[in-house]
Amino acid sequence: MKAGAAVVWLMAAGAAAGCSSTTDGAARCPGCGPGGEPSFPTSRPTVSTPLPTTTPSPTPSPSVPNPGGQTLPPSDTGYVYIETKSGQTRCQLNSESVGCESNFTNAPTINGTPANGVEVTAGGNLRWILGNLGDIPTTTLDYATYHAVGWTIDARSDGTRFTNDGTGHGMVVGTQGAQVF
Repeated sequence: MKAGAAVVWLMAAGAAAGCSSTTDGAARCPGCGPGGEPSFPTSRPTVSTPLPTTTPSPTPSPSVPNPGGQTLPPSDTGYVYIETKSGQTRCQLNSESVGCESNFTNAPTINGTPANGVEVTAGGNLRWILGNLGDIPTTTLDYATYHAVGWTIDARSDGTRFTNDGTGHGMVVGTQGAQVF
C-alpha cells in the first residue's frame, strides 16, 4: 500500500513539474561566447538626443516602389541583413517585416529591461522586443537609398527610414528610438 501511494505521489510530482513555465539550468551554445550568446560584438550608441518631432516625409503611394537606389539581394532564406554606417544599428528584413537591434536611448521597458529591438510589419504594426540578432552577415549601408525584399531603405545620419513599397507603412529607426508611419 505504501509503495502504491509513493508511486502516485511521484507521478503527481512529475506531472506538476512538467507544467512549470521555467526551466532550471544554463543555456548552452557551442561556439558561443560567455553567457551562451553568439560572439558577435553589439555596438553601443553614444547619442542621447530625443527622436525628431518633425512630421515624417510623405510615404509613397501603395504598390509604387520608390525610384533610384541600389537593390540588395536576399539570402537563401529570403532575408536581407543590414548595418547602419555608424555600426550602431543592425536590421533584418523580409517581405513581411523589418526588425532592428540597437542600444536605444529612448526605448520602452519590457519585463524590467529596456528594449533593444523593434519590429514593424508591412501593415504598419510596431512592437518593441528584447533579443539579439546574433552573428548575421550584414551589408553596411552608406547614406543613400536602397531597395530590398519589397522595402525602400533611406539611410541617413539621423536615422534609417524603412518604407514598405506595397503599403506605404514603415518606421524610422535610430539609436534614439523608433517611429511608425
